[in-house]
Amino acid sequence: MSETSSAASLPRSVMWAALAFSSFQIITAAFSPLSSSVVRALHVGFLLLLVFQLYNVRGERGGKTGAVSLLLALGSFALAFYHWLFEAELILRAGEMTGADMAIGIASIVLVFEGARRVMGAALPLICLAFLGYALFGEYLPGDLAHRGYGLDQVIGQMAIGTEGIYGTPTYVSSGYIFLFILFGAFLEQAGMIRLFNDFALGTVGHTRGGPAKVAVISSGLMGTINGSGVANVVTTGQFTIPLMKKFGYKADFAGAVEATSSMGGQIMPPVMGAVAFIMAETINVPYLEICKAALVPAILYFFTTFLMVHLEAGRAGLKGLPKAECPDPWRAVKEQWYLLLPLAGLVYLLFSGFTPLFSGMMGLVLTVLLIFGSALALRIKGTPLRVLFWLGLGLLAAGFVKAGIVVPMALIAVLAVLLWLRRSDRTVLHTAHAALVDGAMHALPVGIACALVGIIIGSITLTGIATTFAGYVVQLGSHSLFLSLVLTMLTCLVLGMGIPTIPNYIITSAIAAPALLELGVPLIVSHMFVFYFGIMADLTPPVALAAFAAAPIARESGLKIGIRAVQIAIAGFIVPYMAVYSPALMLQFGGEADWLAAGYAFFKALLAVSLWGVVTIDYWLQPLTLAERALAFAAACALVLALPVTDEAGFALAAVFALWHRYRHRQHAVLQGA
Repeated sequence: MSETSSAASLPRSVMWAALAFSSFQIITAAFSPLSSSVVRALHVGFLLLLVFQLYNVRGERGGKTGAVSLLLALGSFALAFYHWLFEAELILRAGEMTGADMAIGIASIVLVFEGARRVMGAALPLICLAFLGYALFGEYLPGDLAHRGYGLDQVIGQMAIGTEGIYGTPTYVSSGYIFLFILFGAFLEQAGMIRLFNDFALGTVGHTRGGPAKVAVISSGLMGTINGSGVANVVTTGQFTIPLMKKFGYKADFAGAVEATSSMGGQIMPPVMGAVAFIMAETINVPYLEICKAALVPAILYFFTTFLMVHLEAGRAGLKGLPKAECPDPWRAVKEQWYLLLPLAGLVYLLFSGFTPLFSGMMGLVLTVLLIFGSALALRIKGTPLRVLFWLGLGLLAAGFVKAGIVVPMALIAVLAVLLWLRRSDRTVLHTAHAALVDGAMHALPVGIACALVGIIIGSITLTGIATTFAGYVVQLGSHSLFLSLVLTMLTCLVLGMGIPTIPNYIITSAIAAPALLELGVPLIVSHMFVFYFGIMADLTPPVALAAFAAAPIARESGLKIGIRAVQIAIAGFIVPYMAVYSPALMLQFGGEADWLAAGYAFFKALLAVSLWGVVTIDYWLQPLTLAERALAFAAACALVLALPVTDEAGFALAAVFALWHRYRHRQHAVLQGA
């Protein structure tokens, strides 16, 4: 078990507030004692309580909390109880604002803006302020941009009293699914999942050509299955993988780029994707399983391309893997910590069995805590037969979770916690659980505050109908060229991503651009996945590439350089969404069994296209490419991406010519070397 990490360095008031926040979220998820609107309000209240204690007015974290910040923290938390104390009255007079409603609403909006500014800087608050300004003053704009006009009471009611603004769908998802999955990842991290993933990756590919970088791809992809946060992946697994890559000859910018690219891929890798996947499922009202199904093939292509780039770069630079003797035994690592995989397996089973993400996340979290506590007690049991009986009994209880409900496992956790507390030597396990609860709340801050603030955008769009106007322009453009509409949507995502995280980026563009793509004939999930992918790519795209800049201090290289290299490595993330629009079978969007052939063909074509892009980018396959070979491979890749008559045939033909030509040159070179 790992010791308490960042929890120990936090001020006592922050630590207790974080612990209360996590406990509140677990209780409301498990037992639903409060209505959804009250849970959302208290969720935002807890977020602001922590934010104003942690970040000063300049947005710097750490240091002593000033009197003003402490007052803002306590005031924010107190305001949240207004929705609980006056819940019935607010429902009965919905739409009729009192003076108290106006005061509470304005104060809540201001505090959310200020909290978000301290955590994420000014970019996202300014964008949201522009939308708020449009709701208030848009009636004075010229032409189609003008709306009919809304009073201050209507705008405040929409943004801060009802469930359309800061307490809208993003906050609902954050207070439900997202927090539980972040907490789930925090418990597994504290239990040693990072070490297990790193040992497994080192043991399987560490000795192969370019092994250290392949370890980064695998370990970061695996970490993505438990936390779904690209930047969090970079700063956890990157501490190990980036120095390892540099040690074995990779350039600093390439090492940082591999880690950033692999970490961002965690958000698109089923079965446990990033927070955006849950928001998408709620937004378009489809089961989470459908989101996973649509993401599966593109995620495979993304990681295949990253893996291929690493392999080709290692060949070009003549880099070797780790000595076999220095690599750990992957199966021994699994054998020693196999129990850490059970919560993940249980979570996947529940998600794919039709249970809601909320129920699945709660059960996954409970199973994780049970196994962590149980493993500590099992080590104290003398004799293998008794230990087997202990695990068998615990396993039978765990298997009965779904039918027994949440009360039985929660009671069992309480009993195990008491037993661990009574044994002084086992109290470190309880400290681990305490650290995971605190770390989970800390990790949820940037996500939660972003979800609350972008509710301003959602509220403005639903109030004014501006999305319909924007969609009309995109549809008008798309009537002449769907490709131009896709490019416009992509650029919107990338530009927005320069200043805001993936979650608000997706929420904004899905509300504005995705409906336009849908009207142009792009299937619902494909249109939202298109927006989702480029929201993620924005974190790798200079000049503001959050994942790349997170890797910069570890790699000791410019974040801009890392971002440029990351764009090259993540080329599949830029190509596959376009291919999926023209061939939805690539996202497994079809009706009959015969369409599996179309899906197989689309997958093979995409696999060949991204492979050719990788070869062109690295300028190496079996040996360095000539300029003519590179041009031929580039033409073949472009032809395979385009969806025009005979372009597929041309792409396959050009790819075959390139492969035969390059292999012939390679054999000739080998003969000359042998002579």
